[in-house]
Amino acid sequence: MRQNDTLSPRHSFACMALLAALTIATTSCFKDEPLNAECDIEHISLQVDNPEQFFFQTTDAQRRLLSTDSVVSIAVRSHADVTALAPVFSLTEGATIEPASGSVQDFSHGPVVYTVTSQDGRWQRRYRIAYVPTVVTVSDTLKIDFEHYELESKNKKYYVWSQPMPDGTLAPWWATGNAGFGLSKPSATPDEYPSVPEPNGLDGACLRLTTRDTGPLGAALNKAIAAGNFYMGEFDITVAAKRPLMATLFGRPYTNMPVRFTGYYQYTPGPTFIDSHKKPVEGRTDCGSAYAVLYRNHDADGNPVVLHGDDVQTNPHIVALAKVPDIHPTTVWTPWQVDFVYSQEIDRELLANMGYSLTVVFSSSVDGDMFEGAIGSQMLVDKVRVICTREE
Repeated sequence: MRQNDTLSPRHSFACMALLAALTIATTSCFKDEPLNAECDIEHISLQVDNPEQFFFQTTDAQRRLLSTDSVVSIAVRSHADVTALAPVFSLTEGATIEPASGSVQDFSHGPVVYTVTSQDGRWQRRYRIAYVPTVVTVSDTLKIDFEHYELESKNKKYYVWSQPMPDGTLAPWWATGNAGFGLSKPSATPDEYPSVPEPNGLDGACLRLTTRDTGPLGAALNKAIAAGNFYMGEFDITVAAKRPLMATLFGRPYTNMPVRFTGYYQYTPGPTFIDSHKKPVEGRTDCGSAYAVLYRNHDADGNPVVLHGDDVQTNPHIVALAKVPDIHPTTVWTPWQVDFVYSQEIDRELLANMGYSLTVVFSSSVDGDMFEGAIGSQMLVDKVRVICTREE
C-alpha cells in the first residue's frame, strides 16, 4: 500500500448516506451526555483586504467543513501573501481550538496544524489547514492512477485517496460512500468495503469497486445493496436523513478545458440482479458506469453551485459531459475513449479563475440509486485520463 501524509444521474452513494443517517438518528436520541464529546471545525472564514485579488472566487473566503475533513487546502492566487493570516473557526458546541481562532499564523511554510478539544475534555482532533498560493499551470492531461491511498486517519476502517498536484503535493480530491457502509456493517475489514485499492492493476495499483450486501439494516430498509463508488468531490453524511441524494457533493475547481475522457476497465457482474426488496429480477444483468462532467460552479448571481446525486448529469449549469456508453463484462483490461460533448460555450476568463468544476464518477452498479444491482458485481479501473486543450 502506498501512503501519504486524502448512465443514471444518481448513484448508490445515496444508499450509504441514508443508512448512515438512520443509524445516527436511531441512536443519538438515547445519549445523555452532560458535556459535548464532539471536537469538529464546522466552518472557516478569512477576512482579507481586496478578497477578489486574494481568492480566485470571493466565496472561497468562507468554507464549510464536512465531518470527515481533516486536511483542508484552500487555493489562493499566486501573488497572495499568506505569511500573516487570521482564520476564524466555528466549532462544535463547547469545543476549544489551539492555536486560537482568529490568531495570526504564517501559512507560507505549509499547513498549520490546529488541535480541537471537545467540551468534555476527553477527545481531540487535529486539522491541517493550508492556504496555498497557486499558479494556474498549462497541462494537457489530468492523470488519475489511484496510486496514493491510505486508511482514513480517525478509525483506520476504510481507504481514502489523494490526487497528485502539479507542485508535487497531494490533495484530497476523491470521495466514496465507504464512511456510510462502515455504519451499516461495522465489523467489515477495510478490504470488505465497496471501494478499495487493488495493488495489481494494469500499471501499479488500480481501483476496485464491488457491490456489497448491506446486511440486516439495509434489508430492513429495503436497501439491500451498496455499490462501489468513487468520484471527485466530497461525501457529507450529516445531511442524509432528510435528503440522502444531497450527501454527494460532486466536483473540484478546474482550470483546463477537457476534450476527451479515457481509461481502462474490467467488469464482472454479480450472479443475481436484485431489486431494493432483495428479490431477483429475471432477465437483468448488472453493469457499471463511468463518466465525467464539467460545470459552472457559481450561478448568475455569484452564488456557489455544486452538483448532487439528483442532478449530477442534468443540472442546468453543466457545460460538458463525457459518458462511457457501455461497461460490459470483460476479464481483460479494456480501453474506453469518449469525447466531452459541450452544450454551452466556455468563458475562458472564468475558466482561468476557477469558475468551473470537474467531476469524474465511477460505480459498480449503474442503478444503485434505486438500490438495485447484483451483489458481487466488480469493476476495476486504471490509467484514467482527462485530456485537455493546451493554451500557452
